[in-house]
Amino acid sequence: MTVEEDEVLGSGTVRRVRAEEWQAIRDLRLEALRDPIAHLAYLERLEDALQRPDSYWREQAQTAAAGTAVGKFVAVDAHGELAGTVTALVTAPGEPDYIGETSPHPRAALVGVYVRPARRGGGVLEALLSQTEAWLQEISVRQVRLHVNEDNVRAQGAYRKCGYVDTGTRVEMVDGVNHEMVREL
Repeated sequence: MTVEEDEVLGSGTVRRVRAEEWQAIRDLRLEALRDPIAHLAYLERLEDALQRPDSYWREQAQTAAAGTAVGKFVAVDAHGELAGTVTALVTAPGEPDYIGETSPHPRAALVGVYVRPARRGGGVLEALLSQTEAWLQEISVRQVRLHVNEDNVRAQGAYRKCGYVDTGTRVEMVDGVNHEMVREL
């Protein structure tokens, strides 16, 4: 843990999720989908997530805890509670990513970013992104991107603060028009 993370999370940490944390991950995802602006931030609806069986959440946590195709990182506070999460989806060269695009280089997309309201603005997002980006560099990913709904101005500002740049590319998704933002690693 870096000094910066220690200042943000007290005696907590930012780390990769553990497979046995599937219930906490499920609960945090459901909380995120209840957020008043969830319709601007997530492609999944709360009603759909509530219908998923426990086996789905177990598999998601297991997949995100190991390997190099998916990495989910969590900010854990001093009391062991999850303060936030981010997921990186890694795509191999020439393979279609989560929106169907390909690249000649390994690339990652950040999805499912959520920081609990009481922890927003205090550096948790920065710590999550820093740890995720460090992992991506370890597995030879040199560019990370994300898509932010054009009406989600708060998120756009937070990502810009963390070094993400709007490419000018716009992508139509189920939640509307999204700005593509990237960061070179």
